[in-house]
Amino acid sequence: MTVHAAPRLVQRQLGRLLRSKVAGDDAPARAQRIWGAEGERWFTPDDPVWRVHADASMFPGGVTSLLLQMLHPMAMAGVAGHSGYKSDPWGRLQRTSHYLATTTFGTIEHAEESIAMVRSIHERVRGKDAFGRPYRADDPRLLMWVHVAEIDSFLRAFQTFGDEPLTDEEADVYVRQAGVPAARLGVVDPPQTVAELREVLQAYRPELETTDAAREAARFLLLDPPLPLLARPGYGVIASGGVSLLPAWARGMLGIPLPDVVTSFVARPLGHLGTAAVRWGMAGLAERRPSDQPTSSPRPPDGNDDLVGVPAAS
Repeated sequence: MTVHAAPRLVQRQLGRLLRSKVAGDDAPARAQRIWGAEGERWFTPDDPVWRVHADASMFPGGVTSLLLQMLHPMAMAGVAGHSGYKSDPWGRLQRTSHYLATTTFGTIEHAEESIAMVRSIHERVRGKDAFGRPYRADDPRLLMWVHVAEIDSFLRAFQTFGDEPLTDEEADVYVRQAGVPAARLGVVDPPQTVAELREVLQAYRPELETTDAAREAARFLLLDPPLPLLARPGYGVIASGGVSLLPAWARGMLGIPLPDVVTSFVARPLGHLGTAAVRWGMAGLAERRPSDQPTSSPRPPDGNDDLVGVPAAS
């Protein structure tokens, strides 16, 4: 093995490990369906939503999103009671990543199919939260909370850990574009600008409460992830970046003892390191990322059977 071949092998092995965890062992086949299909798409590689969802910053952003969503008791009850996040955490992640990939990069036909499938699942998810209040997963208000917590987290992650942050105008476009599949899923009047997004998030504050289930899920996500011991330090670096993006009030509600000074000077630099490592590893799976493709052709380069870039890249 040559001096140059060894780093390339390590890079490719890291990329394959990341992809298998986030997108599943059948990721190449799923990628072929997404990129190989002919048909109109909602977005192009030049669009902000494509750039954000194709970036390695989605890894820490995904951690932020999960932690933030846990603070709504009804959302947390749905996760605890129906998602199998403990018994099948990687399966849940892979299903979520496939949904994001299909609705962002896939044809409109495939995106609509994926949305219809999720809607049918939501219709069956019902129960009571920790305070005995009934909830249903297809409740438009609950769907709105999940949506805004998610895209706010992804946007914050990209603006913090991405190679080239969006301009203010592009960030507004991202919020508007992310609302396209959300509206079809059942979110009523999703926010159209960053200002509207932050207003909606603020309006949910009175509904957010700490529950035992939320604290347990946060501990599972941050302290006891389903990974081998050797892989946990790398995951911890990424998770630190995700935690650093949480507002101080959210960290306090979840019982995460991370003062602002530690967030700024320890957790966030670790997030930069972790995101850079993910970006390097995923880049080893192909010559270019999906976001690097010409606007006229959404397919990955010929000869590459691996999709690279994001947790959503399944």
